[in-house]
Amino acid sequence: MKAVTWQGRRDVRVEEVPDPRIEEPTDAIVRITSTAICGSDLHLYEVLGPYLKPGDVLGHEPMGIVEEVGPGVTRLRPGDRVVVPFNIACGSCWMCDRRLYAQCETTQVRAEGKGAALFGYTSLYGSVPGGQAEYLRVPHAEFGPVKVPETGPDEQWLYLSDILPTAWQAVKYADTPPGGTLAVFGLGPVGQFSARIGRHLGAGRVIGLDLVPERLEMARRHGIETLDVGQLDDVPGALLDLVDGRGPDAVIDAVGMEAHGSPAGKVAQAAAGLLPDRLAQTMVDRAGVDRLTVLKAALKAVRRGGTVSISGVYGGEVDPLPLMEMFDRGVQVRMGQCHVRRWTDEIMPLLSGDDDPLGVADLRTHRVPLARAPEAYEMFQKKQDGCVKVVLAP
Repeated sequence: MKAVTWQGRRDVRVEEVPDPRIEEPTDAIVRITSTAICGSDLHLYEVLGPYLKPGDVLGHEPMGIVEEVGPGVTRLRPGDRVVVPFNIACGSCWMCDRRLYAQCETTQVRAEGKGAALFGYTSLYGSVPGGQAEYLRVPHAEFGPVKVPETGPDEQWLYLSDILPTAWQAVKYADTPPGGTLAVFGLGPVGQFSARIGRHLGAGRVIGLDLVPERLEMARRHGIETLDVGQLDDVPGALLDLVDGRGPDAVIDAVGMEAHGSPAGKVAQAAAGLLPDRLAQTMVDRAGVDRLTVLKAALKAVRRGGTVSISGVYGGEVDPLPLMEMFDRGVQVRMGQCHVRRWTDEIMPLLSGDDDPLGVADLRTHRVPLARAPEAYEMFQKKQDGCVKVVLAP
């Protein structure tokens, strides 16, 4: 089959790789009909190369048709249309019983000290072949895949794989009081959905911050107030002034480790990437740093006693944070990998009607054949051609 493979920094290629097969009784094989490029895939494209090897199959936002199931899978049958969550969970361990599916004890990557295995996301998370491919082997298929109706375009359901539940969790963690103000840093796909979900769940004001014109315009189409951070010298100060001199009740950081405006962090990440993999892994694991411009701005902008919810991926081990200020101001912080299946039942009804309250039909800006994945990665990373979200069609 054809699949998108990692070959090096800023180098992905579509290659022939072996077809997946049933390996365990609870496996399923899914023929992929749509699969997306995620913002966190760009971390693999740029920063996390030391944890990849040439030929690794990328992608963790897939959906398709079940082709085959193992003897332990009774919930699915060939022909079912499914969305595959990006994290792999058994559904029955101690963590899963508490709906902490991103920490599943059955699939935890203990050798790396990490949580549940992820599709297409480095040796840190199990080196499981990903979904930017024609076919995907899905472990623990008795629990993980989400069955969706046969009707409706793929993109009505596709985002259940990651970005919709991730945004939903970010808003739930932010815990904006009814009628309160929520600020969302970063209007990429997760930020777009976070802003829309914030409004849907009762925030009185939602303010989106970005510096890409197309992202700002998309947010405005959905009734979101916007701030162009490229025009501001003091982003936290602007938010404080905009919200009663007090600041938003809650802030979501939907950017993560590669934020703009962090030159020292960018240099450190680039330097680690130039080292041999084993040395680079050691450096990242023990002395890794992130670009913290957005996170620090979020912590300084939120009101006293407010909450910062982090959905953007971070990977640093020695990141400096303004703890005295955070402590003095009573800032609460919630974060973590999304527990996808915890939220899908809540979200599904919003995707089933004709009113599209979360605007899932207005997110994808590019749908391209799988063969064009290399140029799509470059376009997405460089924010060219108004690119906000790319869907690949195998």
